Amino acid sequence: MRLAGKVAIITGAGAGIGRSTALLFAREGAKVVVADRDPHMGAETVSLIKAGGGEAIFVQVDVSRAADAERMARTAVETYGKLDILVNNAGIYMQANAVETSEEDWDRILDVNLKGVFLCSKYCIPEMIRGGGGSIVNVSSEAGIVGIKNQVAYNVSKGGVIALTRSMAVDFAPYHVRVNCVCPGTTETPLVKAAVERAPDPAAARRALEQVRPANRLGRPEEIAAGILYLASDESPYATGSILSIDGGYTAQ
Repeated sequence: MRLAGKVAIITGAGAGIGRSTALLFAREGAKVVVADRDPHMGAETVSLIKAGGGEAIFVQVDVSRAADAERMARTAVETYGKLDILVNNAGIYMQANAVETSEEDWDRILDVNLKGVFLCSKYCIPEMIRGGGGSIVNVSSEAGIVGIKNQVAYNVSKGGVIALTRSMAVDFAPYHVRVNCVCPGTTETPLVKAAVERAPDPAAARRALEQVRPANRLGRPEEIAAGILYLASDESPYATGSILSIDGGYTAQ
């Protein structure tokens, strides 16, 4: 098992990419801290892990709050004795251009998607250093690499995650803390499904998302989880500051 003996925190682990990653990490031997703001969904992920013979706990967290991020890191170490891996996956989404986006919506998107990555890393990195090193995998997006129409705050937040990844990778490499990033293309998560269902013609909206990428389909959460596992594990010891696109070829065009 590729994560035997490791302790991992995964934010936004109640659904979608986060849940798939939590389940995969548990199958690979990690003790998983399922961090999510939704206690029902988080507890469900923990139950699925335990049903498969894995070990996990749930911590309710709003990643945009420093006190929550600090408590999350502390709980992981108090429960399992150390912290090896942090997956910064929690995120929210909205559609609007710069004129239409309210200041409140801008702040909320940046608080969760970018400040949340900063805060969770801020409190987890010292614990990793105390343990001799660790691995952080941030979940950005294809929207952090190229401009995508009518989602300005989301695009900016995800571009910021890439810049933060590179900065932390450089800062903490001497302490044996690796920091990498995956950039998923549009993936069949509850967040994406909800956005498609809000469209006037959901079927047409889905086809449009599929047809703009060479693979001609949406991604699956387990496909993104596999990339996260590689970067989190000891199989990638020389990778830090890396940006891994998993997007069906969208940003290669």
